[in-house]
Amino acid sequence: MTDSYLSQLTRLIAGDKAANEILGTLQIDRTFLVESAGPVSRGVFAMALNALLFNDLLRRVPTGAAYVADRRRQRERISFDHGALRTIRFGDDAPTGAQPQGVAAFSRILEPLGYQVAGTYPLETLRMTGTAFVHREFRETLPQFFISELHVDRFSPEFQAAALRVFGSTRDPLGSGTHAALAEFGAQGRCEMRLAAPALREIAAAFGRWHSRPSLVDYRILLAESAEGAWIATEGSTFNHATDRVADVAMTACAQRSLGRPVKQAIEISDSGSVRQTAFRADPVRRSFVNPDGSETEMTVPGSFYEFISRDVVTGPDGRRRLDLRFDSSNSQDMFKLPAAG
Repeated sequence: MTDSYLSQLTRLIAGDKAANEILGTLQIDRTFLVESAGPVSRGVFAMALNALLFNDLLRRVPTGAAYVADRRRQRERISFDHGALRTIRFGDDAPTGAQPQGVAAFSRILEPLGYQVAGTYPLETLRMTGTAFVHREFRETLPQFFISELHVDRFSPEFQAAALRVFGSTRDPLGSGTHAALAEFGAQGRCEMRLAAPALREIAAAFGRWHSRPSLVDYRILLAESAEGAWIATEGSTFNHATDRVADVAMTACAQRSLGRPVKQAIEISDSGSVRQTAFRADPVRRSFVNPDGSETEMTVPGSFYEFISRDVVTGPDGRRRLDLRFDSSNSQDMFKLPAAG
């Protein structure tokens, strides 16, 4: 795998040691491990992106990193099911600073890489909407993305004004070279390495915080009405959580609880009964805020977390037996509330 495009791309961003560790940790389709000539396929590029984002989450979530380290010592691979992130959507189709609004900021990346919308999930109690993206070619072996939008116009005028002050400064990390690479992936399904490599750096960085550091006053206004809005203010569009597809969520949770790790008590079960989820509590992080006098205040706030999911094989409308890759609105709302309880 040393000379494969997947290894080259991942090492470019993460460095040799981290790349070797993460690629040796994730369960990866053999198709992605052997490609080493010609233009880079969108499947390999997407796998490299997912590996980098998974690695970034572990860097920020010590509890998840400890679990993954245990699995690595046991020579067990992680089946990366999906990553979740949050976005801001103002009313009247207004952009979020220099970025497209809400999910569009990331669909412009994912769709050229072969992803398509698999479902839309109303998260009414959170005043959000979730959109799931699944890969057209590698439905079960490339992680899904679950992207939520916070509907700012459903909150109070004071909240909306604070949101505009915080998120109106959002910058766009994607340059012309990255747009050219995405255009090649979208049109041909492949892209020359000379374009793909620098594009991966910018695309991976896009899953971050691209607005200015919030003021403490605005943060508290957001927090009073939406823990999710406050979370985006400090964390941006980093992965809110990454999810490990395991055989038995209940057994996994019990084993982690016995090690003293902070696992949520409840197991969320979809209406169909075929999807079950639980997670570690969110790890706290230290973040700084701007005071009215220009000085700084540092506080501990909820960070990201690591999730577990079990999916059954079900019969689809076409009569074929497939893994149930659907999400459930009630489950997603419960999981998205988790950082506030961390």
